[in-house]
Amino acid sequence: MAVIICTAIIGLTAMLMPSTDAPASDAPTKFTQPQVSNPEPLSPFGLQSDNGDVSKAAFDNTQIAMASQSLQPAPSQPTEQTPEIWQDITVRSGDTLTSIFKRAGLTGRDAFLVSSAVKGTDALKRIYPGQTLSFVLEDKQLVKLKHTRNQLESSLLTATDQGYSVKEITKHPEIAPRFATGTIENSLFLDASAAGISDKMIMELAAIFGWDIDFVLDLRQGDSFNLVYEEKFLDGKKIGEGNILSAQFVNQGETYTAIRYTDSDGNSSYFTPEGDSMRKTFLRSPVDFARISSSFKSRRKHPVLGLTRAHKGTDYAARTGTPIKAAGDGKIIWRGKKGGYGNCVIVQHGGNITTLYGHMNNFRKGQKTGSRVSQGDVIGYVGQTGLASGPHLHYEFRVNGVHKNPQTVKLPQAASIDKAERQKFFSVAQETLAQLESFKATQLASAAN
Repeated sequence: MAVIICTAIIGLTAMLMPSTDAPASDAPTKFTQPQVSNPEPLSPFGLQSDNGDVSKAAFDNTQIAMASQSLQPAPSQPTEQTPEIWQDITVRSGDTLTSIFKRAGLTGRDAFLVSSAVKGTDALKRIYPGQTLSFVLEDKQLVKLKHTRNQLESSLLTATDQGYSVKEITKHPEIAPRFATGTIENSLFLDASAAGISDKMIMELAAIFGWDIDFVLDLRQGDSFNLVYEEKFLDGKKIGEGNILSAQFVNQGETYTAIRYTDSDGNSSYFTPEGDSMRKTFLRSPVDFARISSSFKSRRKHPVLGLTRAHKGTDYAARTGTPIKAAGDGKIIWRGKKGGYGNCVIVQHGGNITTLYGHMNNFRKGQKTGSRVSQGDVIGYVGQTGLASGPHLHYEFRVNGVHKNPQTVKLPQAASIDKAERQKFFSVAQETLAQLESFKATQLASAAN
């Protein structure tokens, strides 16, 4: 009996071992389960019948169970979509839509169909050198076209059965405040640049305080400035700057503070913390960052004629071609040559005030006698016409025909915050000033450490 049992166990083991001669298959294609009327009981030694033989039915059942396991379908894998291949083309000077399409491998007819499809939309309306047109082609047919106008605005055209659909895409950058501070040692431009402030921000800072401070005449060593302005970020990368939110300038011991405020109608301007407009009805200087070569005097020797007489204006020495701005809103009442003034513009303002601008190199195109101008509009360019020993602007300020010193005349104030806006303004001003003071305190603590 022992010999029989051992023989059965060895036989069963041999049957369960995989064959090394026949190639293995992933799974049998078909299995037939035999009908067993009397299943055999389990023995402590394995599957066997009463006479000691291994039960073929039991063995077949084991094989069927194994085969059923291998026939389970494998989990389905998601099919990956073929990525779109974009072809970027940078617009060159002199390009047309047709020339761009041809560089992309398309025809003039394709360009015509697209231009017809986008009529009445902003897509492809204005194409400038440096912009990007991106194409997706399939079998030499246009599937998608993207016109990137700038980092924030683009148009997407998609081919459809009816032609092309147009979608405008606008991205919104993240805005973060940035604090900058500096002390005047040389000039506003040099010292603000050293503080990491861009040329754009320097010009805006000068414009905010330009009614109160002459940045050529009034600056002193030791003057200082602080400002909080917006920086714009897209996908974590800085793409530009926004507005100055608040600023302070200490000039000759006097502190000037400006707060940006946008009213209920969406109009933005700068005000003092008390709600007075930073804007005056006249600019203190009609030329940016020019040097005063001669001030308003009752007696001065003329540099060309050699005669001693009154100098009834202020001379701003600057390079030929430097823009000259209208000091205030008004109407041009003279534009042409005027004796020793050379090329000259006279602007009539309200309150019987006139301003005169002499020795211009040339005039701003598109203006004439009778044209209306706004404060800050360019009206001409610095030159040396008339009786002038070098390029400069001769600027006069007259009230009822009487010459006043442009550097010291009291300038009328612009309108203050409207009564309906005052409560909202003071709330905004309080938050804005708190932010500015917090930045200043952090800067001082950092400097102390």
